[in-house]
Amino acid sequence: MDRLAEKVAFVTGGAGGIGLGMAQAFRRAGMKVVLADLDASALRQAAASLEAQPGSAVLTLELDVSDRQAMARVADRLDAELGGVHLLCNNAGVNAPGGLAELGYDDWDWVLGVNLDGVVNGLVTFLPRMLAHGEPGHIVNTASVGGLIGMPGLGIYCASKFAVVGLSESLRHDLAETPLGVSVLCPGIVRSGIGDSARNRPQRFGGPVRAESAAAAFGSDPTELGEQVREAVEADRFWICTHPEFRHYVEARGNALLGAFQGDSDADLEAAMAPIVGRVLR
Repeated sequence: MDRLAEKVAFVTGGAGGIGLGMAQAFRRAGMKVVLADLDASALRQAAASLEAQPGSAVLTLELDVSDRQAMARVADRLDAELGGVHLLCNNAGVNAPGGLAELGYDDWDWVLGVNLDGVVNGLVTFLPRMLAHGEPGHIVNTASVGGLIGMPGLGIYCASKFAVVGLSESLRHDLAETPLGVSVLCPGIVRSGIGDSARNRPQRFGGPVRAESAAAAFGSDPTELGEQVREAVEADRFWICTHPEFRHYVEARGNALLGAFQGDSDADLEAAMAPIVGRVLR
């Protein structure tokens, strides 16, 4: 999808962090941007920040990506008002950190409902429509480096992100003969509000919880990451791995996996992973 101007980009989790960074990059490329997020107040602030810069108006939609009916209503509206979507960014994400022995069904249902079902709902809702209008398009699924290596204290999060990586690989193959490209975004630590994502946790998943400290003050600049995503979309690159400092860990895991076919020990992997324990991703 090398021509973005005047096309429509739909970004979930678009009110801040990676989503807003992508929206900024797409808008600078001349796209019409639609932001969806559960946080109505943050959406208003995001739209105001975008519209302070030259470009087309930004449409904002309050959306719980785990709600399939709501996702379908959004798609119907975008078909009617904008002629459909060309760039689908399944980006919304949350985290419930902690050891798996400490976490319960509400935690699993919430994180998988957003991080995995949110991607599934976006695909099932928008993919047939994107294929039907027949124009060049692209899908970006936000995973994480936590979808490439498993880490202590991030079991549910990693489970959701490993799933997103796998389904994205399959989707790329499935769409190879269509005008739609696929990318999977696997960032490391980015300045965002995911550390406080439980503030918007729906009641059906246990209700809101305020974090003692949010992971928004450190990490890479989401604006720069947004430009990396734009470049990958235009070049039709599948892997978007934005944080080279994690390459060592991914390489160690890959080597351990290859070694397992020869009966080698995975002790080297355990040693390589030791420094990463406790780090917060995305």
